[in-house]
This record gives sequence, C-alpha cells and structure tokens, in this order.
Amino acid sequence: MRVGLLTGGGDCPGLNAVIRAVARTALDRGDEVVGVLHGWRGMVEGQMRPLAAQDVTGLLPRGGTILRTSRTNPYERDGGVERVLEHLAGLDALVAIGGEDTLGVASRLHAEHGAAIVGVPKTIDNDLRGTDYTFRFTRRSPSRPRPSTASIPPPSRPTASWCAR
Repeated sequence: MRVGLLTGGGDCPGLNAVIRAVARTALDRGDEVVGVLHGWRGMVEGQMRPLAAQDVTGLLPRGGTILRTSRTNPYERDGGVERVLEHLAGLDALVAIGGEDTLGVASRLHAEHGAAIVGVPKTIDNDLRGTDYTFRFTRRSPSRPRPSTASIPPPSRPTASWCAR
C-alpha cells in the first residue's frame, strides 16, 4: 500500500508527532509512505517525497512540520481539483492532517470523487464540528467540568521553536 501524508493550515505543536506515528505504523506494516510537501499545494503541484524510518526518527521534540504546510485550497484554483485527483491516483490512501479548511477539502474530495482520505483533526481554535478532542487544543470549554489533572503537567507556553525551519 502507498500512503501519502500532508499537513495543512497553520503550524502547531504535535504535527511532527502525528507524521511520525502514521509513518512508523505504515512502515511497520510494510507500506510505502510518501510525504506531500506544502499541504494541498503539494498535491496540486505533485510535490512529494518518500519517507523512510530515518526521516521520522527524532521528530518528537521538533516543532512545526517536516512536510511544511500551506493554506492552499485546490477548489479555489483553476484545475486544482483535477491535478489533485491525478496525484491521488498514485496513492492508495492519503492522511490529511489539518483543521477546518484542510479537512473540508478532504471531505469534499471523498464525497464528490470517492477519494480514500483519512482526516486527522488539528486545531488551535477548537472549530472542528464532530470532534470533542483534537491534538493541540488544550483550552477547556466553560460548560465542561475540569477533569482531574493531578498527574498531568501543565502545557508549556508556545515559543518560536514551533516553526519548521
């Protein structure tokens, strides 16, 4: 199986951890993993590269995303969807890691074209319908009781080290 990975939208902590988890799981199963560079823009332009175990080793402490990201929406580009579909044909599945816009494109591609896409919800705004939890979102809703956090250390404050270099 050939599995593609892309990250879309803004950077946030945890993107590299998700990339690592998906890649290691796929590689352990004997699957081929392909990183799509620059999110949906990379799918439009065909910017992809193989990911091997050594590419995802040591990612946990690194912020940002090794795949880079963009806020490209192929539905807003002339011929964008057609080019994405051409490049999807070379993959058995795509894992789209992102927020409302990234997953909206993934959902629409699946609904309209039957694309095999798995969405991993990522948000710093808590604006994804149908998800109670996503990685990165740490604020709590005022209507929800505070869970017991006796054994959980407080989240660290964001720094500029998040950004992929």
